[in-house]
Amino acid sequence: MVEAFAVASGKGGTGKTTTTLALGMALAQRYDVTVVDADTGMANLLFHAGLADAPVTLQDLLAPDARGPDGAAVDVVDACYDRHGMRVVPCGTSLAGFERSDPARLREVVAELAADTDVLLLDSPATLASKSAVLPIVLADRVVVVTQPTIPSLSDALKVQEYAASYGTGIAGVLFNKVRGDLGSVGAQAERYFEGPTLGSVPDSDAARSARDAGEPLLAHAPDSDAAGAYRAAAAGIEPEPKAAGDVADRFRSAVVPERP
Repeated sequence: MVEAFAVASGKGGTGKTTTTLALGMALAQRYDVTVVDADTGMANLLFHAGLADAPVTLQDLLAPDARGPDGAAVDVVDACYDRHGMRVVPCGTSLAGFERSDPARLREVVAELAADTDVLLLDSPATLASKSAVLPIVLADRVVVVTQPTIPSLSDALKVQEYAASYGTGIAGVLFNKVRGDLGSVGAQAERYFEGPTLGSVPDSDAARSARDAGEPLLAHAPDSDAAGAYRAAAAGIEPEPKAAGDVADRFRSAVVPERP
């Protein structure tokens, strides 16, 4: 079985990468999990996962000649790193590498990864401004929408839902992050306007900031923090739907990004 989830927000600063790794670690208690940094333009998952020195990254796989820094040909397995109970595929941050990369090649990379995992989590770009930025949403079966408890952030999150619907991608749920106090009226609006359930409310946390500084996922750095507990509770609300890996891989390979709706 395999199901692909895009973790998306519609804007930056919502804690999307922290969320991707936290959900990945929590889900890895039940499933074989692969996390991919699909934010090829503003990649930073490698810093959160302690992989800043990774010799081969997704950026190398997306290059037309698929070669690593030493000039040798690389394969998908070369960019996979076992960390914190899951498989992590980081993306490089060099401008030269970004300019050489072809984001459309992400389809083939994800298709290969689908053959050997239960859950794929795609850390998606913060904006929806280009075809390459929405590709993770196109590839995903469902989207985990990450937002903050403000009306502007909720508005951006609703745009993610609109895009997902236009590509036939479902909503796994909405996760509120960096919450101070209760959700109030914003929580009620989420229940009204979003198709998926509210997965949880993660409190604003010094532990999350400390984890980023330490280059560790939150659940590894501060497993007993309130934020870590909230992420584990949110992950418990996500039930992957079994799909044949071969069928999913074929769908990834043939995925076409339509014109912006």
